[in-house]
Amino acid sequence: MGLFPLVAWSQTLPLVTAKQGGGGTIYAVPVETVLALTALSFLPAALVLMTSFTRILIVFSLLRQALGLTTMPPNIVLIGLSFFLTLFIMNPVFDSIYKNAYQPYSAGKMGFPQAVEVGAKPLKEFMLKQTRRDDLNLFAKLYGKEIEAREDVPFTVLIPAFAISEIKTGFLIGFVIYLPFLVIDFAVASILTSLGMVMVSPMMFSLPLKLIVFALADGWALLSTSLVQSYIN
Repeated sequence: MGLFPLVAWSQTLPLVTAKQGGGGTIYAVPVETVLALTALSFLPAALVLMTSFTRILIVFSLLRQALGLTTMPPNIVLIGLSFFLTLFIMNPVFDSIYKNAYQPYSAGKMGFPQAVEVGAKPLKEFMLKQTRRDDLNLFAKLYGKEIEAREDVPFTVLIPAFAISEIKTGFLIGFVIYLPFLVIDFAVASILTSLGMVMVSPMMFSLPLKLIVFALADGWALLSTSLVQSYIN
C-alpha cells in the first residue's frame, strides 16, 4: 500500500453521486475523483521523468549493447527489472507520501490542496538531490524567473532539469561500463590480426568471452547494487 498511495486513494473515492433535482436525478462526479483519474493517467510519464527509472533503463540498455547483444535480455525484461528497482529506490519517498499526506487526508485531518503540497515535498527533495545545479539553472533561466532557494523550485523547472540530469548520469555510467568490454574487443581483434585470421569476425570470440567474464563477476548483481546505492547514499 505504501508504494501506491495514489492508487489506494483513488479506490476510496466515490465514482458517481446522485442528486434529486426537478423531479429527475442528476448524476455528478466528485472533483476529487476527476483529479484522481487525471493523475492516474499521468503515472507512466511520472514514472519515467520523476523517478530513477530513466537512469536505470539507460544503463541496462547500454550494458546490453556493450556486451554485443541486440535482443537479449529482451526489452520487457530490462523494463521490468528497471521498474522493480525503481520501486525499491523510491519506496522511502512513497512511504513518506502515504504516511504524511494520504493518511491524514483520508482521515479528514487535511484538505486536498494541503495533502498535495505535503505529498510533493519528499518527491521534490529526492529530485533536487539528484539534479545537477547547471541543469537546474538552465531551466530556471528558460522559465524566466530567478530562483533563490532550491526548495522554491517549481516542478515545471525541476522535472525537465531532473530528467536531463538522469540522462547524463545514465550515459556516464554506460561509458564506464563500456570500457572493459572495449578492451576485450580490442584484445581479441589484435590477437586475430597477429595470427593472420583477418577474415574471422572478432565478435565470434569476444562475445562469449565477454559473457563469461560478466557472468563470473556477477555483473547483474553488482550493477543493480551500484545503481541502488547511487540513490540511497
